[in-house]
Amino acid sequence: MANTKAKVAKKSGAKNVTRVKASEAKTVSTVETTKKVTTIKATSSKGAKKCQFFARKFDGSENILTIFKDTKILGALLGEIIGAGLISALAFTLGLANPLYWVFAYVGITLAVFKLSGAHLNPAITAGMMASRRISAIRGVLYIIAQIIGAWAGFMIVSAFHGAGVASGNIDATTAALPTLQGAAEATAQTEGYSFFWAYTMVEFIGAIIIAFFFARALSYKKKPAVFAITVAFGVFLAMSFAVLINQSFFYNAGNSFTLNPALSLMYGLFPSSAENFGALMSALWPMLVTYVIFPVLGGALGFYLSDAAARFSKQELAN
Repeated sequence: MANTKAKVAKKSGAKNVTRVKASEAKTVSTVETTKKVTTIKATSSKGAKKCQFFARKFDGSENILTIFKDTKILGALLGEIIGAGLISALAFTLGLANPLYWVFAYVGITLAVFKLSGAHLNPAITAGMMASRRISAIRGVLYIIAQIIGAWAGFMIVSAFHGAGVASGNIDATTAALPTLQGAAEATAQTEGYSFFWAYTMVEFIGAIIIAFFFARALSYKKKPAVFAITVAFGVFLAMSFAVLINQSFFYNAGNSFTLNPALSLMYGLFPSSAENFGALMSALWPMLVTYVIFPVLGGALGFYLSDAAARFSKQELAN
């Protein structure tokens, strides 16, 4: 009996030892697996940080076939139309030479449409968002179309009121005409043998960089809409102040020579309405496109790249 009990005890002990060893082996295996997973995650995280600057930051499934499946895009486009329309109406009434007034207007408009579309309100900003891969190309194109439509709507509303005032005799059509982009015509003219073309172009370019840089930095405060709106508005204020000071200090006869917004430029009569022939039309058109559309778009992209580069150097995550 004693021997039998001893044998049973030995077998039971052996089984327990085997179980303990198996449990220890599983634990070691689990720890090793966890370490491997952690290592892989850390490696992939490092890789993600390395390519974050040029990495896609939007939903990769968003394309022309899928974007309209969600009605949110319609709300976003309507928001851009309304916001750009309000900015256009302000530009044709308040004018562009009053940067301080624009701060309050821009804060209000940005807050109103921020939750709808992100409140780009400027093709240069949308171009920067596309260039830094924060939004898809199809969304960016739709936003720019919406901004142009909104700017046109704001211009038409102000024009209707202006026309009613002229028809009633309350204002004179010549002395109270709607503002035009006078700098566009003068940019190609020669003043004592010197052209201001590149000077006007650089004002638009640098202004777009400033606005885009502030917008990109404001994205870090997306969870605080008020802070976001104030940051964006002061970026616009700084860019407009720069343009006004340059205009008043060096371009005395330039009139209204800047807009810092390609959608507004189109409404300010950017394109010539007539010319002697097609060649003359194109020669007048291209300088204006370069100054008021192409370079502001490039400036918008550069502003976002500068913001992202600064964020990388300071080891911050890039805001979307």
